[in-house]
This record gives sequence, C-alpha cells and structure tokens, in this order.
Amino acid sequence: MKQEKCPLEELSHLAEKLISFARRGGADEVEVTIGDGREFSVDVRLGKIENLVQAQTRAVSLRLIKDKRTAFASSSDLNFDTLKRLIKQAIERAKLANRDPHSGLPASFARRVDTHSLKLYDPEMAVIDPDRKIRLALETERIALQDKRITNSHGASLVTNEGLTVLANSKGFLASLEQTFCSLSVGLQAGETDNLVEDYWFSADRFFHRLEPPDEVAKKAVQRTIRQLRPRKIKTQTVPVIFEPSMTAWLLGFLSVCVSGVAVYQKATFLADRLGSRIGNENVTVIDDGLLPGRLGSRPFDTEGVACRRTVVVDKGILRHFLLNTYAARKLKLRSTGNADGTGVSPNNFYLLPGSASPDDIIASTKRGFLLIRTIGHGLNPVTGDISRGAFGLWVEDGHIAYPVSEVTISGNLEGILKNIEQVGNDLDFRTPVCGPTIKVAELTVAGL
Repeated sequence: MKQEKCPLEELSHLAEKLISFARRGGADEVEVTIGDGREFSVDVRLGKIENLVQAQTRAVSLRLIKDKRTAFASSSDLNFDTLKRLIKQAIERAKLANRDPHSGLPASFARRVDTHSLKLYDPEMAVIDPDRKIRLALETERIALQDKRITNSHGASLVTNEGLTVLANSKGFLASLEQTFCSLSVGLQAGETDNLVEDYWFSADRFFHRLEPPDEVAKKAVQRTIRQLRPRKIKTQTVPVIFEPSMTAWLLGFLSVCVSGVAVYQKATFLADRLGSRIGNENVTVIDDGLLPGRLGSRPFDTEGVACRRTVVVDKGILRHFLLNTYAARKLKLRSTGNADGTGVSPNNFYLLPGSASPDDIIASTKRGFLLIRTIGHGLNPVTGDISRGAFGLWVEDGHIAYPVSEVTISGNLEGILKNIEQVGNDLDFRTPVCGPTIKVAELTVAGL
C-alpha cells in the first residue's frame, strides 16, 4: 500500500513532543530533525531498465546535550514510544561522553525567509508519471547511440527527489523546508579495445520542466566523448592550462574542503592560519551564497537553523572567511556562516565570480597549452594544498584545438593555481552547487612521456 505523505502539522507536532519529553528527561538542549521524502530513480542501459527505485523514506535525528556532553540518536520508526526509548538511552549516553565547552545549540537562528521566493520546490514533480520518466531516460540513451562513433553506453539515468524537512529545537526554533531535485544523465564510450574513451553529460535542476531535453543531454555527451578519440601522448612540460567549467568546479571543491572550519580547527588544511592573507590574485573572488533563487545549493537555513547568507570567502585573492557551523565557529572564536551540514560543514552555492571572456576567446589567446576536461585518481592534499591527478584533455596550438591528449598527470599547488589565474570566463552556469566558469592558469606541469 502506498504510504501517504505526512502533513507538516503532524511532523511539527511530533518534533515539539520529542523536545518536551527530552527536556523533562533531563536534557539541557535538544535538536530534532524530521525528514519525509520521496525518491524515484531509473537506470537504463542498451535500451533496458537495469535499476528502478520508487520509495518514500522517513527519518528522525536527535541531538541531545546535557552538561555540555552530547549524544545523537536516529530512527526510521516515527512511533512516539520508540522515540521515547531512544531519547532515554541517548540521555544516558550523554552522561558518559566527554564534556566539551564548545558544544550546544546556536545562540541565534534563521530570520524569517520567504522560502517561496527561493524557488526550491516544484509541486508538479509529485504528479509526473513514472512511465514518462522512464521514457526520458530511454530516449536520451537512444539518441546518443544513434551516433555510429559511440560504441557502448554506461547507461542513462533519471532521478527525482521530493523532501519535507522539519527542524526544531529547545530554544524555540521551529521551521520547515520543502525541496525538490531532478537530474537526467547519460554516460558513453567511443573507440575500440585499446583506444577507448568515455565521458558523460547531465542536466540537474529544482524544477522538472527546466531539465535539458533528451536530445540536448545526449548530443552534449556524444560531443564530449568523441572529441577524445585517437588521443596522443605528449612530453612533460610546463604550459598554460585551461580548466573547463566542470574542472573549475572540481578545483573549487578542493578549495571548499580547505576553507572548512572543521579542517581549520583540526589543522588539516594549509589555510588554517591564513585568514586575511592573499591566497589568489585579483581575478579570484569566491562566494558562498545559500540564498540564490532556484539554485541547487540554496536553503533558507542550515541544518542547525542558522540563517544562510552570502559569504565572500575570497575577495580579489584575499581569504576573508572560512565556512563555519556553530561548533567550528566557537572553536575558532568566529561566527557561524550558516554552513552546518549534520555534524560537519558543507558549502551552499560555492562559486567563482565570472569574468568577461568567452571560452572561445580564452582558447584563442593560448599559443600552446592544455585544455583540461577530466581527471582521475586522488592526489589532493589539503594539508599542503598540493594537487597531482591523472588527466585527460585537448592540446591547444595557435589558439585552436589541435588533438586530444591522454596518459598525462597535472600537478601543482592550489594556492599557486589561484595566484596564476590569467583569465576568467563568462560561462558560469550553476549546474552544480559548487561551480565555476572556464579559467586559464598561466602555467602548470603536465607530465607525460
């Protein structure tokens, strides 16, 4: 039998009951998060369905603090008697924990934000027929495989998610948030046995009608894949490197780890003592903004109820802020930036401010260089900022794409890269929460033969 979605009033009432019970049981502070979500995902490959999921999930998470000692509990059973037992056990566990003067709920919470204006919820997603979603995935792969240069498929996927979250705590905060998400993607292979290349493309949005249609996703995936056919090897050299937007996003993802308040107080980042110092050049302004309407990283408040905001993390090369939850902020004697994510820290919409140059202009300005399109492996060290990753790309000669390149490694240092960004593109598209436009770095080592 299909489980009906819990009404907001029911979840809110349950959260308040749990807080009251925990306070009567001896907890000094209590935080309750209740989630009610519906998900659909279909994976197809070579015209057949490989995986199909349609499910509703409910869960409650509890944080209880007694004498500055913290315990956590969670359950997918929302029965009140079950949750009362969990709370009693959590309070007893808290007594055994180490006392931490920095623990506790935030001192202040989210101001009232018109969540409707943030455009995070698509009411039509709940009524879209599953057969239509399956057809879209099948159609995307079918179109891609029409190109005879494509020799295999990793499959196409369509995902939709709808979620209601209620957050409440013993300091009087009670708020809810409805969000939706959807994506359409396809992965492809081209070439033969010892000359295989692969790539993919995807579209993601809060609103289903804004997804790119199957033909656009398929054609982009085909184009990204076949441009790598018949790659050449190159000698090790130091040259300008152009980062495609997906690669700029990868670089910024590394930066977001390095500016996380958790990494800072753990001394697990080379930027731990660099607040106020220069870590990039004038071309580098990096912003974290949770209040951009319709974006995938937007939310009115973080998982602690602290208001999200626009934070200038790097201002024309100067490191101005870390990303902080309440605990990290107290450890560092700073203020939360509204970036709590569970017990950790995560970016909201974290992006490099775009410039004025088009990607074609950036390529045209490059006499000899490497256009980075994909990396593999690990090779990221936040303690030092060092980067070393296997890479795939396109060689640039006299301002034009000359041929694909494989079996190389790019290496450098995050700070060195940020200080040597010569050009910033105008093609920022917020395809992912962490994103950036095309950039050109003056020089990096590309290790080949």
